[in-house]
Amino acid sequence: MHPKYLDPKGLVALWREALLAQAVLEGKTIGYGNHPQLFRFKAHPEPLAAIAAYLHAVYEEALVRDYQFDRTKINPRRSKIRIAESRGQLSYEWRHLQTKLRARSPDWLRQWKMLAEPEQHPLFRLVPGPVRDWEKVASAVEGKCKPRRPGASETGRKPKL
Repeated sequence: MHPKYLDPKGLVALWREALLAQAVLEGKTIGYGNHPQLFRFKAHPEPLAAIAAYLHAVYEEALVRDYQFDRTKINPRRSKIRIAESRGQLSYEWRHLQTKLRARSPDWLRQWKMLAEPEQHPLFRLVPGPVRDWEKVASAVEGKCKPRRPGASETGRKPKL
């Protein structure tokens, strides 16, 4: 979804995590390499250009908020090829964010209470479909998240970002 829906803590976390994803795609770190969210970038014909385009939109939202993110950390390549993402995935991520914001930033969430479906991140184009196979989904029986696909994220050393 578009970064504008994230509260301040969420936007900063997204920036750091996306920079880490960029480092993985550049081969600069061994950790995080099997994180499910990386599948969409790894599948792109130009993974580094795709993550750079993703980061650029996060950076643009930071500018709107007068945050001081370092643009020089973004790989200079940018893709014009948009990534297809399912409406089911967008809906799932929106519900997941709303749950987080209810606990962490209820005032921030209030501004979006009338919104039925959020705008997607500019890198993505919406297509019909369910939640992605690689996504972690809440188990109704166990009440916790489980990966829908084997191969949860690796642990490893994080680079300085």
